[in-house]
Amino acid sequence: MDILEPNDMEEFVVSSSSSADSTFDFVIGCIEDIIMDKAFQQGLESFMEKHYMEFDDSEENKLCYTPIFNEYVNLMDKLLEQQLVEKIPGFHMNTFIDLVMQCKDEVPEDIFEMLLTFTDFVAFKRDILHYRAEKEGHNLDLSQCIVVTSMTSSGSNRAESDKL
Repeated sequence: MDILEPNDMEEFVVSSSSSADSTFDFVIGCIEDIIMDKAFQQGLESFMEKHYMEFDDSEENKLCYTPIFNEYVNLMDKLLEQQLVEKIPGFHMNTFIDLVMQCKDEVPEDIFEMLLTFTDFVAFKRDILHYRAEKEGHNLDLSQCIVVTSMTSSGSNRAESDKL
């Protein structure tokens, strides 16, 4: 039986760690590609369009939210996991979600938020309410709060008034 020297063990740990990191990064890259795919976006849009009117921004959740959320989880699992399994043999979404929760600081925020809606009803409800607000034109518009003042025109006016 070979015994690894301390330097060999360090190299082994580093190489297996970088392998796990590169695998994790590869999966995240695949998820980004899938989420940006037109078919995925259309599936998500179609679901939101079908259900957004059921939701309102109240503290109390309606009973009808549960089957809608379950339908969403099943749809997103199907759309995402099916493509991931095709790209990554042996892929398991539940195992990956557990890993994401452990390494959430390493996951891009938009991907993390999307994955979070698969398991967190509150995040899902926030997203569908945001969709509803967009559809109904209730988005926060800060353009009315912005005032643009030209520094050159006031300076040139001062120069002109000094001449007079």
